[in-house]
Amino acid sequence: MKKEELINCIDKLKEPKILIIGDFALDEMIYGNTERISREAPVLILEHYATKKILGAASNAANNVSSINLGKASALGVYGDDYYGGELLKILKEHNINTDYMVLDKSRKTTTKTRISGSCSQSITQQIVRIDRQTKAPLNEETEKKVIENIKKAVKNHDGVILSDYNIGCLTQNVINAVIEEADKYNKIVIADIQKNMEKYKGVYAITPNQPDSEKQAGFFIKDEESLYKAGEKLLNDIKTNKILITCGENGMALFEKEKDNSISHKKISAFNKKEVFDVTGAGDTVVAVFTLALCAGLNGEIAMNLGNLAASIVIRFFGCHTVTTEDLKEELN
Repeated sequence: MKKEELINCIDKLKEPKILIIGDFALDEMIYGNTERISREAPVLILEHYATKKILGAASNAANNVSSINLGKASALGVYGDDYYGGELLKILKEHNINTDYMVLDKSRKTTTKTRISGSCSQSITQQIVRIDRQTKAPLNEETEKKVIENIKKAVKNHDGVILSDYNIGCLTQNVINAVIEEADKYNKIVIADIQKNMEKYKGVYAITPNQPDSEKQAGFFIKDEESLYKAGEKLLNDIKTNKILITCGENGMALFEKEKDNSISHKKISAFNKKEVFDVTGAGDTVVAVFTLALCAGLNGEIAMNLGNLAASIVIRFFGCHTVTTEDLKEELN
């Protein structure tokens, strides 16, 4: 495909409206300069100088979608009746993500991961400790019912759905089933970005697991091209989905697709950027966002994979979660 044609494909990523359902979270970053050792205990005392709150987990997937399609992204998840719940909604709105479908659950904590980092004049900033605030139990019956009600309102108004599962309890089997049912009713595409329990997602259009999670599901290690293709074909048949995009880190990505005659085709590409890797945090969210937008825009699986790879090659150059725009993609392509 010529570069001009790929640029036209990138422009099409702006068109689809995407609904993101899953485990929404905040990442709170607290920074301080090392002052001295405490007299109370053998611990560092940090002089605080900055706090940043950024979108993590499903929130990062939504942020990536919104950054590319210019705000045509909606969030559907749960948050708690606490300070961080208000912050989550505020920051989602600041990033042009629709929060009308978010559900309040007073019995749950708003998922927040606080990282405290310190530095001194002669060293780089380093993380010292992480504090997680979360409720990992599955949704209670009342909240699950509200989420399903919003699924019925929201799916028909979007071109595609991303299920972003970080194993924090939002995506129960009833919720997943409701999404698949509504998507089938209105002919919408559902892409699941999952880590564990892939069997829960039978019937979705595509899944985007990474290599370690694919190995766990397949039951063997992926050590060469032969075992990679064997794993992809096994997952495609076991999960009964149309497409599987396995992300393999520095080794690129592999796409497996079920054809109309039930045969399985597969394509593999190398990672576009190996030399400037700083941090792979959130790269999977970027890939699923671009892959979903591309498929919902009517592009084929191979182009969707290549555009996802292109986007990932950009975000891994930044520490922490990062997003891209269509202009970033064009510039990188050039």
